[in-house]
Amino acid sequence: MEQDLGIEGYLTTTPGVGGTIKASAEDFVVEEVSAPPPVAVDGRYTIARLRVREWETNRLVRQLARNLRISRHRIGYAGTKDKQAVTAQLFSFEGVEPEALSSLRMKDLEVLEVFRAARPLELGDLVGNRFRILVRDLRGGPDSAPIVGETTRQLQAAGGFPNFFGVQRFGSVRPITHVVGRHIVRGEFHEAVETYIANPIEGESPESYEVRAALERSGDVKEALHDYPRNYTFEKAMLNHLAVHPNDDVGALRGLPLGLLMMFVHAYQSFLYNRILSERMRRGLPIREPVEGDLVLPADRRGLPDRERTIEVSADNVDRVAGRCREGKGWVSAVLYGSESGFAGGEMGEIERGVVAAEGLRPEDFIIPELPRISSKGTRREVLAPLRDLRATVEDDGLRVDVELTRGAYATCLLREYTKSG
Repeated sequence: MEQDLGIEGYLTTTPGVGGTIKASAEDFVVEEVSAPPPVAVDGRYTIARLRVREWETNRLVRQLARNLRISRHRIGYAGTKDKQAVTAQLFSFEGVEPEALSSLRMKDLEVLEVFRAARPLELGDLVGNRFRILVRDLRGGPDSAPIVGETTRQLQAAGGFPNFFGVQRFGSVRPITHVVGRHIVRGEFHEAVETYIANPIEGESPESYEVRAALERSGDVKEALHDYPRNYTFEKAMLNHLAVHPNDDVGALRGLPLGLLMMFVHAYQSFLYNRILSERMRRGLPIREPVEGDLVLPADRRGLPDRERTIEVSADNVDRVAGRCREGKGWVSAVLYGSESGFAGGEMGEIERGVVAAEGLRPEDFIIPELPRISSKGTRREVLAPLRDLRATVEDDGLRVDVELTRGAYATCLLREYTKSG
């Protein structure tokens, strides 16, 4: 599956310990590290820290909106989280009284904290995430400890791990979000809808496979609307629209939450990025230190990679910029391709152009008139995910990993350096 998503190669040279990730949600605990808006007694927004179990963020927002009887557009958050986990994160609610949040009762949800603020949560409010993870069923059991220790040593010496977008970005059970995004970018809206609501995939539940296969065979939207389980809320929303407005594929897509629509395009950009990073590693180019032609992201005021600014690396400044990268004040980047993207120079630019050309893409493809709010200008992303407070120990029940990662980094991509089982 990883190769299908553009993920190839490892930074560390250890053999790997195998193991099972996310045997249960409690094996993967995530606590958001955020910079929330300050408390404002008379603020029009209520901020709530929620702990949830096995809730994908878009579906959680939809259910919160229903329970609170508000539009989902009045709910904000700083970052999305994977479903197969226990997570604690902040949400903002416009025009909702704190008491309504405090008394909220939903399955697998606990309200930890509530306060008022003058502004909602935004994506920039996410600093990172703190993880507590258990990997079970190690190949060598307790004898895996030396391998784990050496892997940790190599990661710390490198200052991080390859900053791939993990499988969750594309759908852990149905890894198709990038395929939907590719169709949208190409203006293939019927194919985008079919990929999302039909398109049975080996490995998903038998119930899901059967109803999707039936729709793919028959094309009978009304029958599918009757057969699809109630909890397939997004698929049923699209089917409802198509039942009333046959062939209006753009209208069916418009019925999805904006966050989900944006995720499709972003997932396609993530797929391209993964391929670029994999090729850089395959060629033996470093990911911590730059080479000539690289574009390096400087640190912002919080010490995080500033994806809005770049430093072009030349023969004249390569040693100086490399020093900043070693100090954790700069990061080599790769393109997240969009309508206003610029390529790196040198060999990295050759890699970026090659991957984009292989997909037959033009910048204007990411301007989507039919769905203008999900058009994407593109940006850049650091190719090394820095680590903070990494601790990895082998115990009787498996490998325990505690670590803090910066925003957008995937703990599963750190774990693959230990397991080598991708």
